Amino acid sequence: MSYLDQTLTFTDNKICYIDGDTELQVMMDWEDEIMSASAAYVCQNGGDILEIGFGMGISAGYIQSHSINSHTIIENHPDVISKAQTWAQGKSNVTIVTGSWYDVKNDLATYDGVFYDTWGDDNMNQFSSSLLSLMKAGGVATWWNNEPTATNYYNIPNVTYDTHNVTPTENCYFNHTTYYLPKCQH
Repeated sequence: MSYLDQTLTFTDNKICYIDGDTELQVMMDWEDEIMSASAAYVCQNGGDILEIGFGMGISAGYIQSHSINSHTIIENHPDVISKAQTWAQGKSNVTIVTGSWYDVKNDLATYDGVFYDTWGDDNMNQFSSSLLSLMKAGGVATWWNNEPTATNYYNIPNVTYDTHNVTPTENCYFNHTTYYLPKCQH
């Protein structure tokens, strides 16, 4: 069964689902500091922000705390879409786009900041070749980095890293004490 067909469970500190006998965490609240730093980076120049993946809405809240013009969020999981739509109510600068980011990328504008953080994304290997077409000149981007070092998984040119000390709750996706936040400028 694909991730998009899974029924997600939402608690105060995580999103998860059961695959066989195993709980798989999609996102957890221990990521808060990383989401804050990611939002600060993509919002450093203000303007128009693209967020690919809503998750628990942690980064979305931080993005909204910055002075920006617009905030476009793309989400593809049906259970998360409804959470994102509810969260966006009353936020005039937020647009929720449903579906795969890769399927809608040619219909999008260009952005001053791009934050990519998805789970179970069948098109994740297309991110690097699509990134520049989503960014304005001078724009910045970051993405979730599962690597325990300054490893450039997507092979995106001119990436630097900030390090953050983290204390993750045991999970299925990141169990290291140093997080390498990738930073890329167009």
